[in-house]
Amino acid sequence: MTAASGGAGTATGPVRVFLVDDHRLFLAGVRAELSGREDVDIEIVGDAVDVESAVEGIRATRPDVVLLDVRLPGGGGQAVIEAVRPGLPEVLFLALSVSDAAEDVIAVIRAGARGYVTKTISPDELAAAIVRVRDGDAVFSPRLAGFVLDAFAAALPPGAAVDPELDQLTPREREVLRLLARGYTYKEIARRLGVSVKTVETHVSSVLRKLQLSSRHELTRWATDRRLV
Repeated sequence: MTAASGGAGTATGPVRVFLVDDHRLFLAGVRAELSGREDVDIEIVGDAVDVESAVEGIRATRPDVVLLDVRLPGGGGQAVIEAVRPGLPEVLFLALSVSDAAEDVIAVIRAGARGYVTKTISPDELAAAIVRVRDGDAVFSPRLAGFVLDAFAAALPPGAAVDPELDQLTPREREVLRLLARGYTYKEIARRLGVSVKTVETHVSSVLRKLQLSSRHELTRWATDRRLV
């Protein structure tokens, strides 16, 4: 694997890990491989199989690292990150997925994951990756690092203007903003994005707070003024 140092320094003590995957057999296997290791002190503090239970479990246990599948019932790994990060910025996320598709990698990294490895990874490499993420590194399976570098290099064309207000929104928040400004109801947005209505409400509240707006009408006007609709 390759990694870019995040410079957070090396922490001490066991790495508290929360596991998220919708395949219970895989969850059991990862738990068995990571628990009781002699080389790395890892404590599994909980697990979940869907977005809603993952968010609740992470908030309750406050782990150091969440080992997170990308595709989950209720919105996927990206939805978990976006729901947890505002209230628990200290929790770090490492995506672990069977998918090596560029769109999956970029989506969770943009949401805030510190790394992305595929399920072909060995138990020893996975344990090392978890510790490195806890210690501040960004960790990727070798060929996935190129996706991230290319995507972020192309994200802003040379000379393009930066909108600091828009830039503070996550990709999912921007998506909710556009749909809301186009006249979709919360229920319609939830169905379109494959998330719960409660999750949509959380995103809308976050957008309103970040943009210092107070109503859907103001939000729609804001989006229209920036030609986001």
